[in-house]
Amino acid sequence: MSDDVETVERVIPAPPEKIFALLADASRHQDFDGSGTVRDPHKSAPQKLSLGAKFGMSMRIVMPYSMVNTVVEYDENRRIAWQPRPAYPLMGLFIGGRIWRYELEPVEGGTRVRESWDITHERVKAGVRPLREQTKQNMAKTLERLEQLVVSES
Repeated sequence: MSDDVETVERVIPAPPEKIFALLADASRHQDFDGSGTVRDPHKSAPQKLSLGAKFGMSMRIVMPYSMVNTVVEYDENRRIAWQPRPAYPLMGLFIGGRIWRYELEPVEGGTRVRESWDITHERVKAGVRPLREQTKQNMAKTLERLEQLVVSES
């Protein structure tokens, strides 16, 4: 991995299909988000994400804002990634382009889930690099919450 990709992983005691179902459901993203920034999906979000699908998300860091995500990688029950861009094009001059990726690998005892924050295509990398350590902590919280959801819904 390059300096522009931060990754965390966790073995979750559940099959990949169950975990992937949550990841591919935009209406559930706020349930497992460890950063506390994800709010509600826009009404136009598809019921199940697929390659090329677009889904808007209401967000909040200090003040509310909105992002439009495009699913850029999709391998059912194995990998899903989306790339957020600001809903307001002017903001896109300064932010947007990172990729949030989830890779699932069946292992003994469940599924290894690897979440990556890939800023290779970020608009202004210098603006987000200082967020690296906090992002890594938030991703660890996300995987913990994902496990809690999957186990509690079994």
